[in-house]
Amino acid sequence: MKSPFRFYASSLIAVSLLLLPGLVFAQNKAVTLPYQLTHSIQMDPAFSPDGKRIVYIVVVAGIEQLFLSNADGTEPKQLTQDNVNHEDPTWSPNGKKIAYVYIKGDLQVIHQMDIDGTNDEALTPESIHVIHPRFHPDGFRLAYCTTDDLNPPLKNTSEIQEIDLRTRKTTTLVSGGINTYPVYSPDGSKMALRKFVGELNSEIFVGNSDGTQLKNLTNSTAFDGWPVWSPDGSQIAFASNRRSNYQIFLMQADGSDVRLLANTEGRATAPAWSPDGRVIMFPVCKNVDYGHGCEIFAAEVPKR
Repeated sequence: MKSPFRFYASSLIAVSLLLLPGLVFAQNKAVTLPYQLTHSIQMDPAFSPDGKRIVYIVVVAGIEQLFLSNADGTEPKQLTQDNVNHEDPTWSPNGKKIAYVYIKGDLQVIHQMDIDGTNDEALTPESIHVIHPRFHPDGFRLAYCTTDDLNPPLKNTSEIQEIDLRTRKTTTLVSGGINTYPVYSPDGSKMALRKFVGELNSEIFVGNSDGTQLKNLTNSTAFDGWPVWSPDGSQIAFASNRRSNYQIFLMQADGSDVRLLANTEGRATAPAWSPDGRVIMFPVCKNVDYGHGCEIFAAEVPKR
């Protein structure tokens, strides 16, 4: 005769087996959807000349501050801590200075400082609104442009200018139309820049470093911009929306062999090429749930 305990245990096991699928299903079926609560904004990295560090922007309490870290993002240190915005950081060729755009109210002035954040000084007058500074490889000159966003979203004419850091004399290199994002080639003989062809078509042009003999390299109906040279001067990385969202592309220095660097989601712009030529960093910004965020991405550059 079977014991009552054995019969009860067997019955309990049988009922449990019948209920198990329902229990598992209930545990695996979510009752709601999560949403992202925190959003950070980190963008516009620039490599130090030796490739060991980067300077970049972090939005802290609504203010764009400059941070310095190792090239892998470790050991971040805040350089600026005032109540003005700081944009477009770039390193001097000797690695001792960082130039950037100082933005306070209606002011947009090029400043430079030591890499520890000290000895900050203005390089351009407050009477003009200027953006996108880039050092010449000789370290004695700095190119920038007058802003094309005085009344956004409308665009206005803008010039490429150059300042001699020894004499503070300013020279206009490119004028007529909308001209922005100047960047010298590694040997200093050429300059790449973004230039509008018509009202809405942004193209990448390359010419001599004095702004002469400009040639359209991209010739695309898409919005192309944010050029940067490879360390050996053989290639140019840039951002374009030719695949709907903005992504980073590569091309030869003559405009040939255009190819996508990496698939990304969001708005990828402002590439920065590492001094050893192996890596390109760039910010990707996108709307996520109830907020907006930007993070810095890195992609390895295939050998050619």
